[in-house]
Amino acid sequence: MFSVLRASTGIALAACFLTSSAMANTEAKPETAFQMAVAEFAPSGSEIADFYRERGFVAVWVGDTAAHAERRQRLIEGLSAVELHGLPANAYDAQGLVDRLQSAKSARELGAVEVELTRVFAAYAQDMRTGLLRPSDIDDGLVRKVEPTSTAGHLRGLTTSEDAAYFDQLAPSSTQYRALMKQKLALEELVRQGGWGTTVPQAKLELGDTGPAVIAMRNRLVEMGFMNPTASPVFDDALLAGVQRFQIAHGLAADGVAGPGTITELNRTVSDRLKAVYVALERERWLPRERGERHILVNQADFSAKIVDDGFITFETRAVIGKNTHDRRSPEFSDKMEHMVINPSWYVPRSIITKEYLPQLQSNPNAVGHIQITDRSGRQVNRGAVDFTQFTASNFPFAMRQPPSKSNALGLVKFMFPNKHNIYLHDTPQKSLFARESRAFSHGCIRLAQPFEFAYALLAKQEENPKAFFHRILATGKETTVKLEQHVPVHLIYRTAFIGPKGEVQYRRDVYGRDQKIWNALQKAGVALPDVQG
Repeated sequence: MFSVLRASTGIALAACFLTSSAMANTEAKPETAFQMAVAEFAPSGSEIADFYRERGFVAVWVGDTAAHAERRQRLIEGLSAVELHGLPANAYDAQGLVDRLQSAKSARELGAVEVELTRVFAAYAQDMRTGLLRPSDIDDGLVRKVEPTSTAGHLRGLTTSEDAAYFDQLAPSSTQYRALMKQKLALEELVRQGGWGTTVPQAKLELGDTGPAVIAMRNRLVEMGFMNPTASPVFDDALLAGVQRFQIAHGLAADGVAGPGTITELNRTVSDRLKAVYVALERERWLPRERGERHILVNQADFSAKIVDDGFITFETRAVIGKNTHDRRSPEFSDKMEHMVINPSWYVPRSIITKEYLPQLQSNPNAVGHIQITDRSGRQVNRGAVDFTQFTASNFPFAMRQPPSKSNALGLVKFMFPNKHNIYLHDTPQKSLFARESRAFSHGCIRLAQPFEFAYALLAKQEENPKAFFHRILATGKETTVKLEQHVPVHLIYRTAFIGPKGEVQYRRDVYGRDQKIWNALQKAGVALPDVQG
């Protein structure tokens, strides 16, 4: 009989050796019978079938060595703990596998179980490694490439690792992922306990106010950990500080006034925040494991751009992202920054030319006079000689260009990571937008509040005096490309739940509605919140 261990999750683990009764009930040559069963049950033409054929249909899971037992145990333990990662337990049926292992009576039955264990392992390994969902199936702005992992690759990795250590490498090992898992557990416990208490009536509350709404807000902030317990019924300085701490942790203007926006965020349930954490865990599984010792991280939901060196944020600035319309939302993907352009020209995207500028030119040929109209050879076109009314969006033959200047739409510098989406980071003359709480205004590219300082930080790796170098080129007024000697990975992400540099939990609004779509897809795949809703 299989010896049985018990995991901390309470699910029995089929562990050590093949049963003598199973061996006694096989054909005259039980190894051959087992191998024939594996060949029978492995799906024809699949990676699983090819893998077993390469290894002569030898068992990975149900053999009688300590290595086989260790693999079985680690698999069942892993499957039993998938909910810790925000994955659906019923998708893998750990207990069903244990039952089949314990009830196997013949070499054929063991062969069937062997293949089933491999099939489940392959699904589990892929979900842990690259996520339960495929981003492109969720939203057309999720253009991040997440290649399905190779089943054969996982199996080879497993069988060549000592002590089944391969399981430890499946889930992301990033600080963000581990901290999000910890926050998930804390929120799930809060859900079971009933949440953060009474919500705050919709109103505007500020310093000096009194009444039930003030008390409700005070109690909710105390429950959330943003202020110490107090019996004061007045909106006093202690409550003001608590409101500001809450606002900072939720990306709101930290003015200490609880207006409609602050109260809306304050009234969100524990379950709302828990959903954001589940989605963040899935998003973390989508990201490349190797982010780069130095990399750029643009969190669209946080309206921020950061330079990260060896895991530490060394530069951060506010950002403006694409407007929340179908054709302007900033996409999510990773690439490598190769160069910057100082004193850039703005080559107007075709979509802007045809949708915005052509209708204006048809009404008035002198419209958008700050933009040059050029032919296919790049020569400037005399507007007075063109009848713009004869053209449509499909046959308009001209390009448009804004020369370098302080009023250029790209400002005085742009940062390029060439990609088919035509997305890059750049300066802007519209500085007032960075003072807004919500900053979704662009055509899709990322605008930076401190582009010069961003450039200095990038150039510091290759120039002794990066600021002087940058301004020497800027002063020429000429469009100049400066190559980065070391290309820098750029990750355009979208996180409504993340862990700050001091370990603090941060939440942001779902400005594009993408997280809601991801949560809906996770639910459809079997992910569920705890039973008691907060």
